[in-house]
Amino acid sequence: MKRMIAYILCICLLSVSVSAATVSMEWDADDLDKPLSTTAQSENVTQLDIKAKSVILMEVMTGTVLYENNADEKTAPASITKIMSLLLVMDAIKQGTLKLDTVITATEHACSMGGSQIWLEPGEQMSVHELLKAAVIASANDAMVALGEAVAGSEEGFVALMNEKAKALGMNNTHFVNCTGLDAEGHLTSAHDVAIASSELIKYDLIKEYSTVWMDSLRNGESELVNTNKLVRFYEGCTGLKTGTTSKAGYCLSATADKNGMQLVAVVMDADSSTDRFEGAKKLLNYGYANYNYKNIEAEIDEKTVIPIKKGVAKYALVVPDGTLNILLPKRTVGDITQTVQLDEFVTAPAKAGTKVGTVKVMSGDSEIGVIDLKLSKDVERINITHTFMWLVRALFCL
Repeated sequence: MKRMIAYILCICLLSVSVSAATVSMEWDADDLDKPLSTTAQSENVTQLDIKAKSVILMEVMTGTVLYENNADEKTAPASITKIMSLLLVMDAIKQGTLKLDTVITATEHACSMGGSQIWLEPGEQMSVHELLKAAVIASANDAMVALGEAVAGSEEGFVALMNEKAKALGMNNTHFVNCTGLDAEGHLTSAHDVAIASSELIKYDLIKEYSTVWMDSLRNGESELVNTNKLVRFYEGCTGLKTGTTSKAGYCLSATADKNGMQLVAVVMDADSSTDRFEGAKKLLNYGYANYNYKNIEAEIDEKTVIPIKKGVAKYALVVPDGTLNILLPKRTVGDITQTVQLDEFVTAPAKAGTKVGTVKVMSGDSEIGVIDLKLSKDVERINITHTFMWLVRALFCL
């Protein structure tokens, strides 16, 4: 009897060994980021009458362009430059290299800025929180330079980081020369690039604590701050973001708003007057909210959905959705939103957690509007000699 058991054991081990040598070890690490179309503007859309050189309307979460006119034309940005400057400051705060209560001492260089300022004196000290109030609400150039120097050691070093960040974000028509927006040769951007930076900045809840403030003060009430963005007071749902005005740039504005669960950014560059930039931004925002809806769609699959496993330790593995689907739909869209689950027939072990094993196709009527990938929730281990031996030992004990 013992000889027979030993013989069976050897045959089983040999079978597993051969199987292990013939099964492919490859598995696909599919790209899990499938961006939606980045432009939703119809060629037949009614042209908006906005008195400005270039404009754009973008949805923040998807980056979808809802309306544009000359959006890639290079132009001087004035203080809209500070959107990128403030984005780097927010990044530094998030990373912990800068804190709101950090005290910054004003340098002579920071105090030498012209244009909008809070008249910092060399050696004067203010916290990051106070300087942010000055830079965001009153567009103070001296405060912005002081913050930039705190992040990078010098304005030059800070500007290098700004250009590096712009490149990383795909702002292909942008080059910064300073962090304030004062007119300078070669200091250029575009409405589209401003919208990209604005979308990144407004995702920080912290910036809204400053950009939504209408009036505040510094120096124990001695220095009054009034927001240069009138939409903060007069447009429902406005969350910011930044104005800019110089002789070269004209009147500029990047306006953000959040209504009905949808965040929009409207950029107006080189408007004819301050009134034109605010009216233009309102017209863009109204157009977006009147014509589009934002939806965050979750995959409708059972929490216990599994997929068969071949040559694995377990016979089945749990399947989970890889995130959710953010989509924009025109309000005139016809048809209910439906989902179709498409799961692979099986998975061959070994396979890593996150391996794509299917999709959930999201439809609006007969049109596909997006896909949510389905993935393995954990690693799937391949059966081997050790596992087979342990099973046989358990079987023998059962006998």
